[in-house]
Amino acid sequence: MASPREIKKRIVSVTNTKKITRTMEMVATAKSKKMSNRVNASKPFSDKIKELVGSLSSLASKVESPLLRREDNPKKLAVLVVTANRGLCGGYNSNIFRMTRTFLAELKAKGIAYDLYIIGKKGISFFKFSKVPVTQSFVNIDDNSGYKEAEFFANLFMDEFSTKKIDGLEVISTVYHSSADQRAEITRILPIEPPTGTKEVNDSVIYEPSPEAILNSLLPLVIKTAMYKMILEAVCSEQIARRIAMKSATDAATDMIKILVRGYNRVRQSKITQEISEIVAGADSLK
Repeated sequence: MASPREIKKRIVSVTNTKKITRTMEMVATAKSKKMSNRVNASKPFSDKIKELVGSLSSLASKVESPLLRREDNPKKLAVLVVTANRGLCGGYNSNIFRMTRTFLAELKAKGIAYDLYIIGKKGISFFKFSKVPVTQSFVNIDDNSGYKEAEFFANLFMDEFSTKKIDGLEVISTVYHSSADQRAEITRILPIEPPTGTKEVNDSVIYEPSPEAILNSLLPLVIKTAMYKMILEAVCSEQIARRIAMKSATDAATDMIKILVRGYNRVRQSKITQEISEIVAGADSLK
């Protein structure tokens, strides 16, 4: 049985750990609130872009844009995997890793080649350990990232797609549906999927310079908006996962402290009882 001093040291150690996890929980809560506000603020713009493209999508057959190229039997895809730079966020990273390994195995079974792009230090470490070749990796995505980073990734993959180096882009990331629902999902960014329920171009509306020119200018914006949305949702989901993980750790530390304090009191009481018994036995021996 541990001595009271050893138990007291463990209580102090767990208490200090609890202070750290509690602080991390508070920081993650503030960051997740900030990021969720940014995600919600970006939705009207994203929805409007989709609405504009949808209203002009009937012109897709008339517009010659490399972004509309569609291969019935793609030979090579770009796979972008979004992970975190730090851990302590529950199953956030492991869910992405599991989905990525399954997806890459499916591509291999179909005979489709792929270029693997990784965002986040955790993903880089995982695939390096797994000895999976990575085409390019990035660590510049955090809660301060925004449209500048999204534009960089959009231009990178639009160039690859336009020059026919790849036949599509699949993004594996955590998608934010609500503050209580974030799931790892595979999203196709390229080629651009035509919106469902589209309408014919309204002849009573005057388009300047022309509907075709407008659609051509909107297509790159669709990709950039999708990448921006992906970055914001992934970072927001990471902070929410970290908040939940740190809250669980704080609650576990609280329960552990209660158990240790109970054990400390029991051992201390046992020691006091033993000392009293020894005193009484010593006094009886003097009679």
